[in-house]
Amino acid sequence: MSDEQPSRRRGRPGDVAGEILQDVGDELAAVVAAPGELTYKTLNKFFDFIGDCSILAARTVKLIFKGKVDIREAFNQMAFIGVASLPIVIITVAFSGAVLALYMAQIVVRWGMGSFTGAVVGLSIAREIGPVLTSVVVAARAGSAIGAEIGSMKVTEQIDALRALGVSPIQYLVTPRFLAGIIMLPVLTIFADIIGTMAAYMVAVVNGVAGGGFISSLKAQVLPHDVYMGLLKTVFFGIVIVIVGAQQGLQTSGGATGVGKSTTNSVVISIVIIYILNFFLAYVMFGGKTQFL
Repeated sequence: MSDEQPSRRRGRPGDVAGEILQDVGDELAAVVAAPGELTYKTLNKFFDFIGDCSILAARTVKLIFKGKVDIREAFNQMAFIGVASLPIVIITVAFSGAVLALYMAQIVVRWGMGSFTGAVVGLSIAREIGPVLTSVVVAARAGSAIGAEIGSMKVTEQIDALRALGVSPIQYLVTPRFLAGIIMLPVLTIFADIIGTMAAYMVAVVNGVAGGGFISSLKAQVLPHDVYMGLLKTVFFGIVIVIVGAQQGLQTSGGATGVGKSTTNSVVISIVIIYILNFFLAYVMFGGKTQFL
């Protein structure tokens, strides 16, 4: 009988209701606390990422200025990042310029201002379409490869082997890719601008825009400054692609799953930063003004 009494007490409706209310209260407290904890973890990861990338970029630039660059590997990376990316860059920018010209021709010809197509399309390609799409394509193709290659070396302990041999992983792995990125992105963009403008011209002419008017407005409105600033953007984008890919690769853990995660993160983070950075660069380079500037 003495054993049955406690069980009966625990089984009282009031006690059961109290336990349920306590459980519900604990769950609500966890839900309320989760956003704060999530925000803290997110901010912590964000600042860790910014710090890692800043330190990695600073060390890479320092090594370049000291002349500690494997020139042969740098040329190999130029071929991989630049030459091998050229076909897909040309196709992407050419058809993007063609689509823009198609839409512009449909609008401006109806209004009798077809000659402005060249100016609008030329400025769009030189300032935005050429630099940004080129960088996005390279981030998707080469940035993912950088993250995967370095990540694979990290999980197979090849990075540790380099350190044991007295070789700096940054000098051996990051510096050649960094140099290749800042050199080849502007070169790719030059080809993208030319091919994209040619494709836009052909589509515009087919859709009723006078070829002479297209060329004359292009020459009048697209200045060397627009082209140079667009090319300068890609230097920053190249730095982002290489540093983010290398940082994600060097932080890889967890075997094949970790390599896949680093590869995905390299592409996603690079593209997001490229678009955010592009706004601020465009704002500074092409005349955004506020009372504070």
